[in-house]
Amino acid sequence: MSKKEEILRKPEWLKIKLNTNESYTGLKKMMREKNLHTVCEEARCPNIHECWAERRTATFMILGDTCTRACRFCAVKTGLPTELDWQEPERVADSVQLMNLKHVVVTAVARDDLKDGGAAVFAETVRAIRRKNPFTSIEVLPSDMGGKEENLKVLMDAKPDILNHNIETTKRLTPRVRARAKYDRSLEFLRRAKEMEPSIPTKSSLMIGLGETKEEILEVMDDLRANNVDIMTIGQYLQPTRSHLKVEKYYSPDEFAELQQIAMSKGFSHCQAGPLVRSSYHADEQVNAAAKHKQLLGEKEAKEA
Repeated sequence: MSKKEEILRKPEWLKIKLNTNESYTGLKKMMREKNLHTVCEEARCPNIHECWAERRTATFMILGDTCTRACRFCAVKTGLPTELDWQEPERVADSVQLMNLKHVVVTAVARDDLKDGGAAVFAETVRAIRRKNPFTSIEVLPSDMGGKEENLKVLMDAKPDILNHNIETTKRLTPRVRARAKYDRSLEFLRRAKEMEPSIPTKSSLMIGLGETKEEILEVMDDLRANNVDIMTIGQYLQPTRSHLKVEKYYSPDEFAELQQIAMSKGFSHCQAGPLVRSSYHADEQVNAAAKHKQLLGEKEAKEA
């Protein structure tokens, strides 16, 4: 099947208009000059122009651009990383300042070659951003860092505003979709984060279109809520290249709207769901929604006391 035919197969609601205005191109130039990586570019996110140029949000990818895992859905380069740049946290913080970001997401390639999974650099990046940008909210999106509690503790001690760890897919599909990751280990990671810092909202993302059933999607929601996850995002899986897993189904906007309603009925403080939704999409809104939800719960508990 040709590349052209693949594009034509996509439904109308997945077509987007690129906005390569001066603001966007200027930010991209700055990224290259500072030798920084963003998951917005590496993962070929369809929302990059909106987030960078209009919403002033961005997702930095630290610890290099080479991942030690080879997940079959992901476009990020894989191999054996060769770098560990301790100056990276300051460069990220400087860039957040120059971009005048109101919300920043810090993610990373999986670094299974490091004993701490990159936790120390992650934590220092949070602290550096906060020193130079005290009014910017910070969301972290780590891998499971080997499932080691001490690695997660290092990161949570840096006090990010949101801890995000993606479940990615259903339990049945996890072995086929995610390399080295485990469904139950991801749930445990999220549960431990909440136990360590109960006041920090936790978040997870699910991509659909890989052959899951509706019942399995609802099971993921229930599992996340059982582990006290506050925020959920649901988006359409899009095949990055012909060597990646193929799309089994394109969900309609109406189907996403239904899933969003179901998620909210299950007790999430916020759920973003849609064909082009990605883990960091409208992340700034999610911070505000989580804070408002927490305030309302506090008021309700005070009245009942």
